[in-house]
Amino acid sequence: MQYRPLGKTGMEISVVGLGAEHLDNKPYAQVEETVHAALDHGVNIMDCFMPGDEIRTNLGKALAGRRDKILIQGHIGSVDLKEQYDVSRDLQICKQYFEKLLRCLDTDYIDFGMLFFLDTQEEIDAIWASGIVDYARELKQKGVIRAIGASAHNPDTARRLVAEGLVDMMMFSINPAFDMMPGRTDVQDMLTGAHLSQQVTHIDPRRAEFYRLCESRGVGLTVMKSLGAGKLLSAEHTPFAKALTPAQCIHYALTRPAVASVLAGCQTRAEVEAAAAYVDMDDAKRDYSDAISAFREDGKGGFKGSCVYCNHCLPCPSEIDVASVNKYLDIAKLDETHIPPSIVQHYKALSSHGSDCVECGSCEERCPFGVPVMDNMRRAAKRFGV
Repeated sequence: MQYRPLGKTGMEISVVGLGAEHLDNKPYAQVEETVHAALDHGVNIMDCFMPGDEIRTNLGKALAGRRDKILIQGHIGSVDLKEQYDVSRDLQICKQYFEKLLRCLDTDYIDFGMLFFLDTQEEIDAIWASGIVDYARELKQKGVIRAIGASAHNPDTARRLVAEGLVDMMMFSINPAFDMMPGRTDVQDMLTGAHLSQQVTHIDPRRAEFYRLCESRGVGLTVMKSLGAGKLLSAEHTPFAKALTPAQCIHYALTRPAVASVLAGCQTRAEVEAAAAYVDMDDAKRDYSDAISAFREDGKGGFKGSCVYCNHCLPCPSEIDVASVNKYLDIAKLDETHIPPSIVQHYKALSSHGSDCVECGSCEERCPFGVPVMDNMRRAAKRFGV
C-alpha cells in the first residue's frame, strides 16, 4: 500500500481507503470479511457516515483488537430518525448520535469528526447557530476527535469552509464527470500542481479553485463518488467516449491537488482486493487521459440529473427508499423490453414504492445532483406496476 499525508493533520493515510456504506444491512460475517481484507491490504482509513446501530456495531466488532490500525471518519449530523437516513442540525440529537457512534465502535476517539453534508450556505449557518461547530471544537480540544472535517459535494460551499479555516480536512465527491464541463472551449484554468501527472482541459474553474485552495492551505481531501455509482464504468452510461476502469477513476482522483485517499465502496473481500490492486498497477493501466479525452457524440450520459444512490434525498414522508427505487429503475432502463425477474422482486419487496410518492418535493431540494426524483418515482410506478 502507498500512503500520503492528509494535509496538515499529521496523519498519513492509504491512497485507497474503505467507504463502508455498502456494508450497511449486510450480515456480520460479510462486514468482518471486508474490513479484515482492507486491513490486511494496508488500508488504514475508513468512512462511517451510516447512522444505524447495527452497521456501527458490526464495524466495531470487526475492528476489535485492530482499532489502532485504522483511521475513522465519523460524522456529526448523520442520523436515522424514523429509521431513515437524515441530516440533523439539532445539537442534542447530533451529540446523541455521535456518542452512540463511539459506543458502537467500542472506541473512545474518532480520528476525523466530519461535519455532515454541508452543501449550502444555509447549512453552514445552521451548524454555527446551533452550536455544532463549538461542539466539534470542544471534542477536538478534549482529544475525542483528532481533526475536524466536513463532507460536501458543492465546490462553492466547500471552498468557503476551507477559506474560513473551519476544517482540517474534507471528504469531497471527485470524478472526471463531476469535474469536466462538456462544450466549453475557453476554459483557461487547467489544473496544474505537484500531484497532477497529466494535464486535463475543461475543468470547472470553481472545482479547480477549490482543489488549489486546499493544497495551498494544507487541507487534505478524501474522495467519495470516484466511480460515479458505477456509471463511469459503463459504456452505456458514461458521458465520455469510453468507459473508464476502476483504476483509472482512482488515479484521476488521486491526481487532483490535495487528495490523499480515494474511499472505495467495497462490500466483499474481492472488491477490496480489486481496489487495492491499484497500487501495483503500472502507469499504462492507470492512465485515464485517453478515456476522458472526448465526450460521447450522442450527447447522452452525464451526471446532472442522474442518481448516484447516496440517499441524501431522505427522509421521505412516505418512507420511500429513493436510492433503491432509482437504482432498480436504472437497471430496468438497460433493457426496455425485459426487466430481470430478480430486479422486479427486489423492487416489489421494498416497503414503499414509486406509487407512494406524494410529490412534496423535499427530496429534490436535498439532492446535490439535481435528480428529478418525483418524475423518477412516477416512471418506476409505471415500469414496475406499483
